[in-house]
Amino acid sequence: MSRPSTLRRLFERRRHAGDLVFAVAFLALSLFLASRLGTEAPWVKGMKIMAQPAFWPHVSVIAMVVFAALHLVSGLISRRMPGRLSEVAFWLRSVEFALWFMAYVFVVPWAGYLPTTMVFAVALTLRAGYRDRATLVALALTGAVIVVVFRGFLQVKIPAGALYQYLPDGLRGIALTWL
Repeated sequence: MSRPSTLRRLFERRRHAGDLVFAVAFLALSLFLASRLGTEAPWVKGMKIMAQPAFWPHVSVIAMVVFAALHLVSGLISRRMPGRLSEVAFWLRSVEFALWFMAYVFVVPWAGYLPTTMVFAVALTLRAGYRDRATLVALALTGAVIVVVFRGFLQVKIPAGALYQYLPDGLRGIALTWL
């Protein structure tokens, strides 16, 4: 039994079920970036080509288009692999956490940094499958400590929650400064 050459092993292609979907998405992104090159990275008259601010963006985006097209072609001529849909579904599961973050950013100005951080910390812990009471309490306290450190000590400017206006006068001042 002969062993394949080093060069052959170097260029051996290991495919995954979602390769074709990734290739199409990457080519679409590359073409979109290429369509924006003229306005985002314009050429300056009278400058040498290597001194142009647009030179390297053009080189890199054109290379992206070429390599994305080659990736797509290699995916199209390769044998079809089962499991493409399950692979893409696995990738899309990560979108859930981006949605959690967007919800958090939306709720903070309304409910305030402290309650939102504590609720989301506990909610994400529950979402991850942890149900132990001590863990949930620890995460709620961690959220509170994060808020006090960022808002109170580091003076990070985070908008106060709209609900803080309904607090009693003395507590409202504390909430606006620390929470």
